[in-house]
Amino acid sequence: MTGPGTGPGTGTGTGPERPEERIGRLERAFGPLEEPGNPLGQDALLAADARGEIPPGAEHVLDEQDFNAEFVPAPLGGRLDRLDVLGRVLRPVFRRDASLGFGYGLNCFFSAVPVWTAGRAEQRHRAARLLLGGDRIAVARHEVAHGNDFVRDEFAAAPDGAGGFLLSGRKSVIANAARAAGLVVFARTSDAPGGLSHSVLLLDRRELPAGRLRHLGRHTTTGMRSAEFGGLEAVDCPVPGEALIGGAGDGYELSLRSSLVIRGLIPSIVLSGADTALRTVAGFAARGRADGRSPLDGRHVRSVLTGAFLDQLLSDCLALVATRALHVLPRSMSAYAAAAAYVAPKLVAESMDALSAVLGEGTFAEDGRYGMFRKHLRDLPVTSLGHAGSAGRQVSILPQLPFFARHAWFSDPAPPPALFRLHGPLPPLDLSSPALLGGSDPLAATLVEGAAGEPADSPLYAPLTALTGELRELRKEFAAIEPGDRAALVSSYSFGLADRYALLLTAAACLGVWRGQLHGDDGDGGSGGRDGGGGGRADAFLADPAWVTAALHRLCHRLGLHLPPPPEEAGRRVVAEVLARLHGRRSYDLYGTALA
Repeated sequence: MTGPGTGPGTGTGTGPERPEERIGRLERAFGPLEEPGNPLGQDALLAADARGEIPPGAEHVLDEQDFNAEFVPAPLGGRLDRLDVLGRVLRPVFRRDASLGFGYGLNCFFSAVPVWTAGRAEQRHRAARLLLGGDRIAVARHEVAHGNDFVRDEFAAAPDGAGGFLLSGRKSVIANAARAAGLVVFARTSDAPGGLSHSVLLLDRRELPAGRLRHLGRHTTTGMRSAEFGGLEAVDCPVPGEALIGGAGDGYELSLRSSLVIRGLIPSIVLSGADTALRTVAGFAARGRADGRSPLDGRHVRSVLTGAFLDQLLSDCLALVATRALHVLPRSMSAYAAAAAYVAPKLVAESMDALSAVLGEGTFAEDGRYGMFRKHLRDLPVTSLGHAGSAGRQVSILPQLPFFARHAWFSDPAPPPALFRLHGPLPPLDLSSPALLGGSDPLAATLVEGAAGEPADSPLYAPLTALTGELRELRKEFAAIEPGDRAALVSSYSFGLADRYALLLTAAACLGVWRGQLHGDDGDGGSGGRDGGGGGRADAFLADPAWVTAALHRLCHRLGLHLPPPPEEAGRRVVAEVLARLHGRRSYDLYGTALA
């Protein structure tokens, strides 16, 4: 590592690099994914994945790019000043290998969020020094009912009588357990009821007494096979009192607050792997046959490609809103982050299944041209943090919906345009500002405003009217739930309603992004255009009503809302864009980023 403030990401005398420059530089450093001789191309990635290893040289590339600086707040010497930019910078890595992206740095960010959120100045500087010096930070989370743990176990920290703690217990599966110098440990510190039983500790394992913290060995996994998941066991390990992050008993709240930040990044992770999968299948479908025909001649194949691309765009609209809301609407973003982390993996998983049917027997390839599809299909359940994560995200949405039904829906104003800008400026990042429960729902108001302003002869009128009608039905259902009626909130029926609400937020995010592009207002006066530059000019495809019409119809279909089919021209326009990005080597997200 070149050390904080000295690497290529800090720019030269002309000032800091813009995000697009960092992303482009990272793409070029890895080189073309499909190039046979590329030591970091798909052949090398697949061979290393089969061995359960990271490709030689891949982490060296990230070291050279000071990639860990992306996870450290700018005031502490890193480059993290916008969460939407962090989501974008992750994509060149996750398009290639989720194990590399997660194991090298993203898990370090997940681990460090409690420190950035509630740590004392000295703790934040310590965590920053670890990451900027090239070390890893791992997190050992507390056990929760129906959590994402492979097995149920946890740490406990008892007072040692001298102001510190004695740490005992074990966690069987911790990402980067063997290689992390820093540890963020959620440990039981009391038997207090509710959420006061756990506290959070920041440790530098190099300062712990020898033999008191033991590595339990590595676990193999079906997905993300190259990531290192191992166990740790502590035996009466002395921990200084100053290791405590926040206050005693703050563990549960810190976990919830960390989730608000982390969830907004989930769509960027899952859509990156799906980007490569879609490109793989689009290339398969576009290949010519001896008789001059191709799979693209089939209506079903075109429909699958269209749907998969729309799901990419919908997921990215959620990513955009969830990450920018942390800056723009921190008191309202709780439901948006949870919805983004809930919906995007579901959309991507279903489109991957449909793509599998098009690829056919190529889905089972472990190497060669189609091996990357199988790899990303296998990695997806791990990168989306599993089905238990989905349930937890719904649980965090549900308590807010009766309040929204009574006080927010059809009365809140629409959010500021900055929420939907792809590149525009944002207020400073403050990870401590989000509220655990939202007091308003301006994103839903985007649908109401859109339906009210759309003329009856517009192709968007029918889907927007149907979606707004669905919001009206949800208002009726949730307004009928009495305050404090927890049994009604956790019923399977309410879970189904929460699913529908999350899809309505997806539609609102999609509509907001399109309207922002339609008005050509991306906010920061840059060059804009296809190269992903600074904004200020609409992208021609994103300003076209074809994609948003097709996307809203797709969401209406998922909701079971019966509408006439969208105009055929909308589908043709979307398929044309799929092929244009395939042959023009551009990403299948909102940004159309140039690929190596």
